[in-house]
Amino acid sequence: MPNNCAPAETCNAKSKTDCHMEQKFIVIGMDDRPQPYFPPEVQELIRCGKVFSGGIRHREIVSSLLPDGARWIDITVPLDDVFARYEAHFASEGSPLLVFASGDPLFFGFANTIRRKMPAADIRLFPSFNSLQTLAHRLVMPYNDMRTVSLTGRPWQELDRALMERAPHIGLLTDREHTPDAIARRLLDYGYDGYTVYVGEHLGNPAKERIRQMSLEEASHSRFEHPNNLMLVARQPLPPRPFGIPDEAFEHLDGRARMITKAPIRLLTLQALGLSGRRVMWDIGFCTGSVSIEARLQFPHLQVVAFEVRPEGRHLMEVNSRRFGVPGIMALIGDFLQADLTDLPRPDAVFIGGHGGRLADMLARIREVLLPEGCIVLNSVSAESREAFCTGIRDLGMKLCPPLHVTLNDYNPIDILKATF
Repeated sequence: MPNNCAPAETCNAKSKTDCHMEQKFIVIGMDDRPQPYFPPEVQELIRCGKVFSGGIRHREIVSSLLPDGARWIDITVPLDDVFARYEAHFASEGSPLLVFASGDPLFFGFANTIRRKMPAADIRLFPSFNSLQTLAHRLVMPYNDMRTVSLTGRPWQELDRALMERAPHIGLLTDREHTPDAIARRLLDYGYDGYTVYVGEHLGNPAKERIRQMSLEEASHSRFEHPNNLMLVARQPLPPRPFGIPDEAFEHLDGRARMITKAPIRLLTLQALGLSGRRVMWDIGFCTGSVSIEARLQFPHLQVVAFEVRPEGRHLMEVNSRRFGVPGIMALIGDFLQADLTDLPRPDAVFIGGHGGRLADMLARIREVLLPEGCIVLNSVSAESREAFCTGIRDLGMKLCPPLHVTLNDYNPIDILKATF
């Protein structure tokens, strides 16, 4: 067949280097159908292309459309190797690189990765419907109110946040770990049982496409083919988040109801920590988990790492976090001063709920990891602990904020102490 493609623009000797360093991507969105449809403009770009890239599944689908002599760069992990090959291509020749990607490449897609890895690149985009749009179309379900969450290669954080914020309609992109059945089990574990599940498998593939409506219980015991996605739709209005969980609602350490940060003190403590503008909170000496649980429930964007020396703390955190629908707290059991903090997210807010008489050492260790804009809060019930906190903070070169003195019913007065840089 004669090649009617326009010849690539030639570079004279003076401009050859500049021409070859131009980074031009043509990113083409597609679905899973074995015989894909592309508009005439895209067909022409493919016919005239030289170097292509995409996942293994994309290559299987489009291989018959590629011109003779076409070269292909597989998109596999690690992505740094893929982008090294892209850089090598642009350094050696000036032809555009055609990339096939799933759905809308700007919707948690590969075009975003290109923008992040190669910000100077010129990207021309031909999107398709993303998979959640396709699922909504199949269901004839409006999706203007849908909260979108990608769990593809990501932790549970954003799904947990959407649940705690009582999102009534959640669209989820999955992977081989965060599968529909694993998602359903997580919702059931934390009491979010008011959703119906809609799962789409192999969307766009006429021979394999399957759409199922299921209860969470049914989904938790089912298996699903990959690729898939799903929607969670609330069957009725979701109950509001509690504000100030009653003390008696928690399971207590050995049944001791007084071994808890009381609800009014708890809320004042969160206010002192300034959590609306924080990213990571550490709760040292969490006991029942009341401060961690209240913090994450009121501020679902927050990452919470909680420490407790008593082994019973693990059970209390598991029971209480599930009781109040608060997934995602990282609970660590053992001596804080001996804990390996290397791989933990650095805090910008730290609450000290217990120190075992080693407050100075604890403050020094916190100071090593606390972010520059961070703060430390301690609720003091004695003159000794107040003096130890103030002395330790001054020794570390930090600043003390004015304390808040609180008396609650017949309990001992409490000073809410705060320090910043």
